[in-house]
Amino acid sequence: MLTTSVQDSLPSRALIWLVASFGVLLIPQLERLPFWLIATCCLLAGWRWLAQQGRVRLPGRWLRSAIMLALIAVYVATVHGRFTVDTAASFFVLAVGLKWLETRSVRDFYVLFFILAYLGAVNFLFQQDILWSLVNLTALALLLVGLQIINAPDLPDSSTAGWRRLGMLAVKTLPIVALLFVFFPRMEPLWSVPLVSGQARTGISDTMRPGDISNLAQSSERAFRVTFAGPMPAYPDRYWRGLVLDYLDGETWRQGERSLPRRPGRVARDGGVGELETGEYDVLLEPTDQRWAFALENSRAVSGNVVEAGQDLFRFRRPADSSIRYRLAFESDAAEETERLTPLQERRYLQLPTSGNPRARELARSLRGRYSDVETVQALLTRFRTEPYFYTLRPPAMPDDGIDSLLFDNKRGFCAHYAGATAFVLRAAGIPARVVVGYQGGETGAGGDYLIVRQYDAHAWVEVWLRGRGWVRIDPTAAIAPSRIESGLRDAVSDEGSFLENNWASPQRYGDVALVQWASLQLDRINYHWQRWVVGYQGQTQMNLMRQLPWGLGMRELGYLTAGIVGAGLLIAGLVSAWRMRTGDRRDAFGRILSNWHQLCHRAGVPVRKGETPSALAARLGQARPAAAESARRFARTVNSHYYSDGSASGEDRELRQMRRLLSQMRKQLRGTHTTPGTES
Repeated sequence: MLTTSVQDSLPSRALIWLVASFGVLLIPQLERLPFWLIATCCLLAGWRWLAQQGRVRLPGRWLRSAIMLALIAVYVATVHGRFTVDTAASFFVLAVGLKWLETRSVRDFYVLFFILAYLGAVNFLFQQDILWSLVNLTALALLLVGLQIINAPDLPDSSTAGWRRLGMLAVKTLPIVALLFVFFPRMEPLWSVPLVSGQARTGISDTMRPGDISNLAQSSERAFRVTFAGPMPAYPDRYWRGLVLDYLDGETWRQGERSLPRRPGRVARDGGVGELETGEYDVLLEPTDQRWAFALENSRAVSGNVVEAGQDLFRFRRPADSSIRYRLAFESDAAEETERLTPLQERRYLQLPTSGNPRARELARSLRGRYSDVETVQALLTRFRTEPYFYTLRPPAMPDDGIDSLLFDNKRGFCAHYAGATAFVLRAAGIPARVVVGYQGGETGAGGDYLIVRQYDAHAWVEVWLRGRGWVRIDPTAAIAPSRIESGLRDAVSDEGSFLENNWASPQRYGDVALVQWASLQLDRINYHWQRWVVGYQGQTQMNLMRQLPWGLGMRELGYLTAGIVGAGLLIAGLVSAWRMRTGDRRDAFGRILSNWHQLCHRAGVPVRKGETPSALAARLGQARPAAAESARRFARTVNSHYYSDGSASGEDRELRQMRRLLSQMRKQLRGTHTTPGTES
């Protein structure tokens, strides 16, 4: 049967390690891959394992081809014609799953070993945190143990011995790996290729509808982390501007001017700057697949991977599809903007739909008829502050004329609701206004070294144009729920208990449990430094470290040093290999002579038995062929002397010559006595 032949050729103990490694390598892909693909891969690997146990048969060529074509058809139908690095990586996972049905020999498993190792590298395209790196290293360790068992399946305790050898190898190689990592000139890794996956990521978008940001408030994922050269800004001053929405389309705010699409390409991970100087701050942004960068007001770009885009906003040259580190600095003296808006700009910031929300429009006319621009803004904020408006993560569904409903009926909403309503009323009153979307706040990381801004810190506010003052920030949320701006979302909604109510697994939900918060911050601290100094260790970051060394290495000196280290390593490795080859050739010569003796015995009708010693084989050969008895006994004594006594190199050479002479004598003595195996008496 097929299953029997497969079992005979493949060790089950090796197969279980390879299957386990495949399962571990799928873990980082769980959020990215569709459920059907994950389930299919598990089913295919399970099929192979059951075939190894003899419970099922592996499919034949035609059935295997039919399965492959069916799965490829399903995959093509699900990607909808998109071809990106993301879809290519997903197809590769499917190909690895199908490979399990083709593994019938040890050679097939060697091929599968290298494919799985490459899959571990592909995982770094999408997950580079320290925990996911440890997951990939665990999968690689399982692969290496399985490889050792494939090579030596009959050794006792092969799994334990494999782990022991793997541990010793890691101990020996870690210092070399660390030296090469620090000093070898950094090159772009595999995962520096542009992904452009098109897959939605958690974060703000370039449109704002009522309720959009309240959905983000249920996510505790990191948005970015910030390190300041000096003291951190006070909590109420942490307004992280991302983009401006200035066009109202029904109930949706969007950007009036859209940037032209750009060709795919990676943003430089390293901003190319040195140590933080006074007034500067570093931002480590999580992947967004968007071009906007977040910054505090009155900032300027310092690093070369981010550019100013007007309106006090900043943009990357390409979408940020991986973690990006960029640097900004506060302007010491921000110039007041006193220029008037052009007629085109004024129409842009006064634009409203032709109809809808009549009561809000009437409120705007009423305020405008009694107050100046500044007084109108103050009157609207006073209305929010004094009347029973509520800040809530559970806003009611907005009907048609939702702004009227918010301002006059239910009076319950989130920041996006109030920011949109405020901009509407001010525009209706003839005051240019725009909505700004970004983040507000951020918690201090472990040790107070940096700031963590999360998705639930997403926020929307309004900027209004006042003559002689330019654009001025007004935040209706600050009037309705001051605690949101002064201490964060948790305090603002503590009474209704809605903070992360749909995210029970988030550590941030359990803010009153000190141990959970401590562990969460410590883990984030480890990952933050991993991202900055390991994943982001390249280019200028490496040069900064080299300059801090006593001899102050530059790029040229680093190249010379690296070439010297590599050259010395190759020379040492060559000398060691030559020495081992010389001693190994001698040992191989003994092995070849012993193998020739076994073949001679086999031709003489005395096949070698499993576990038989040279002396026992010589005794059986002498009994079956008395003419060669004395030569066989002397040959066996020489073999035992070689393998079980400590001798010098000259002694080994003498033994080698003696074995060759005795083997030649036995050939002459056995000549003409050839029999078929199995005729031994």
